[in-house]
Amino acid sequence: MALPSYAGPLERFWYYAYRVICAAIFLFLIVPIIVIVPLSFNAEPYFTFTKEMLSFNPDGYSMRWYDALLSSDEWLRSIRNSFFISTSSTIIATTLGTIAALGLSQRQMPARGLITALLISPMIVPLIITAAALFSFYARVNLANTFFSIIMSHVVLGTPFVVITVTAALSGFDQSLIRAAQNLGADQVRVFFKIILPLLLPGVIAGALFAFVTSLDEVVVVLFLAGPEQTPMTVRMFSGLREEISPTILALASILVAISICLLTTMELIRRRSERLRGIKG
Repeated sequence: MALPSYAGPLERFWYYAYRVICAAIFLFLIVPIIVIVPLSFNAEPYFTFTKEMLSFNPDGYSMRWYDALLSSDEWLRSIRNSFFISTSSTIIATTLGTIAALGLSQRQMPARGLITALLISPMIVPLIITAAALFSFYARVNLANTFFSIIMSHVVLGTPFVVITVTAALSGFDQSLIRAAQNLGADQVRVFFKIILPLLLPGVIAGALFAFVTSLDEVVVVLFLAGPEQTPMTVRMFSGLREEISPTILALASILVAISICLLTTMELIRRRSERLRGIKG
């Protein structure tokens, strides 16, 4: 919004100061992430900018760390593990979270507040406590150090995000559409797939993306439950920072930053599509 012509000196000062403060906060948050990308092209095995890089000398830049990442069987296996775990847990969490949100949207649902609090509690309880509890449970049933235990643990962490986003989508849902479809002879299955799901799809996809990112970035729970064969890339990155400092970690981090940007762009497009469907914007 442009500054009005009648604005006084104090309003003009705050108009520009507010934008300077927002820009400073944005830089404070984003610079530590963005700086990873050029460092991943460092020709030397350092986590700092060399003189050649600062002077933009081509000899200071190299793709060697990306080559090392893509030629390492251990790194590739950990990346495959991460995406297998994240994809599997996202599918399950999205299904369960959507069903839970639909059930909680019913007014006749008993103890809705208590059930909602239980469903979103993994977002509130400290992660180390959740990890210890999950490890204790799966160790007792001899399922620790398996993909099943890791996937189901990530389902626990991802489902609250799906419940929240789908519940938010349901808040503006027109229930008269369901009644109109039923009056026209549509059964429950047809109503769900032809009316409810298409209108809730932006919220479902947004929740799925949140669940996917949560699973992809998870470290603490996996440290408790993963064995050598289930090690994902986040745990390998964490171990690499402690044992051997290699810019290969920066190369993988840069790829993850690119994936995150793609996911955020997708979420923004979904949000705008949802607003168009609801008639908020033209």
